[in-house]
Amino acid sequence: MKRLLITIDGPGGAGKTTLSRLLAARLGYRYIDTGALYRGIALAVKNAKIDSDCEEKIGELCEKLEFNFIWAEAGLRLICNGEDISDRIRTPEISMLASAVSAKPVVRRFLLDLQRSLATAGGTVFEGRDMGTVVFPRADIKFFLDASLKTRALRRYKELVLSADVSFEAVENDMRRRDENDSSRALAPLKPAQDAVMIDSSGLSIEKVLDRMLSRVKEKNEAAA
Repeated sequence: MKRLLITIDGPGGAGKTTLSRLLAARLGYRYIDTGALYRGIALAVKNAKIDSDCEEKIGELCEKLEFNFIWAEAGLRLICNGEDISDRIRTPEISMLASAVSAKPVVRRFLLDLQRSLATAGGTVFEGRDMGTVVFPRADIKFFLDASLKTRALRRYKELVLSADVSFEAVENDMRRRDENDSSRALAPLKPAQDAVMIDSSGLSIEKVLDRMLSRVKEKNEAAA
């Protein structure tokens, strides 16, 4: 079977990470979390004490960053300039900052070539927010995964409450603000590609969503045979 290029876009908390990993594992594909790259830049901006509106300084910072993904016992890890930053980028503060810096053209240009270079061999599942619309408009299969705000906020809250003192209301408000920022920005707004397979995961189990994705992959391969 052809090794496909698959994109999974959608807002935070829709289940993209879990399903992207499961789909890649089931197919024997590589999994790339592109959102982690934007979070990595956000963390670097925070550490360098750069204003998120200062595109010139952010661009200069990007030139000094080198990102790599590695697999470890704890799963996929993001390495920046030789340092594992995987755990430090999963906070509400970095989520909001990532939304801000991802709207900067200099950041998107910096990551575009990197993301595309990871897809040259095919057999890859890319998770993100504009994978099917901007980065890989000719992807073999595009999924757009969504869920209600309440559902997504509850999922994220359950993740964060284990390691941080957060309230459900704060998580929901942060997610609402990020949704608005990502959907209304002029550059690469969050939206489904015209040919994306739309899946609302609000009332579906992980297994049912995965089955739908696998069925679409099977259809694609059978059509190409």
